Amino acid sequence: KKSYKSIDWTEFQMKNIKTLPAGYQPSEKLLEERVILVTGAGDGIGRAAARSFAAHGATVILLGKTQGKLEQVYDEIVAAGHPEPLILPLDLQYLTPDSAKALTETIEQELGRLDGLLHNAALLGSVTPVANYSPERWQQVMQVNVHAAFLLTQTLLPLLTQAPDGSIVFTTSSVGRQGRAFWGAYAVSKFAVEGLMETLADELEEVTAVRVNAINPGATRTRMRAAAYPGENPATRPTADSLMPLYLYLMGTDSEGVSGYSFDAQPPLTTQA
Repeated sequence: KKSYKSIDWTEFQMKNIKTLPAGYQPSEKLLEERVILVTGAGDGIGRAAARSFAAHGATVILLGKTQGKLEQVYDEIVAAGHPEPLILPLDLQYLTPDSAKALTETIEQELGRLDGLLHNAALLGSVTPVANYSPERWQQVMQVNVHAAFLLTQTLLPLLTQAPDGSIVFTTSSVGRQGRAFWGAYAVSKFAVEGLMETLADELEEVTAVRVNAINPGATRTRMRAAAYPGENPATRPTADSLMPLYLYLMGTDSEGVSGYSFDAQPPLTTQA
């Protein structure tokens, strides 16, 4: 039997990294009668996920810091004839235990249940050496990417455990699996997200039906990607909509029993985050 020190760490990590089952096709009513909260729902992957969940029957809670963007997503969903969403404007930079509790109470009063939680909102922060990193900026990134995710998960957990098969999905990154120069607080926050996901999945496995996983979207055509790689041609990267089968898989019953894994939404790239 190998000792811990003799294990190839990269090989060990890869065993816990999954991809969407080959040929997966979500059913049209996969998420019917489910309630799913999406953070960062006003743009990018969050917007795509909210629209996709709604198109498959879910009542979506749109959480984000920009009211106008959330209203636009709301209008798109309603115009398509999908279940009416709930808008919750909130800047996660200022989330506290009290405001997280108030949010939970609002969801319980308005909708009475919660079946899924997608932690999508994140700050990129500064792409700069740790030696030059602004402490204030570091704290902002950690607050939104890690602490807010912890607070929301903790306060919403009682509602999620009441669901027949609740699902929590965190958003990770390749730089949260292997550190990379200049990615600073963003990379460190994604390492923390991976740890939070694995810890929570292990805690809930034997005592609830809630499954907990993470998705690394990879290099996707989003504003965050453009900010990180300003010289890159966005047209060379897949759209957020093209990644949605994996998000649907993890939010629906098709992933029953799958928990504690980090998924890649697309093949890894050396410059991918």
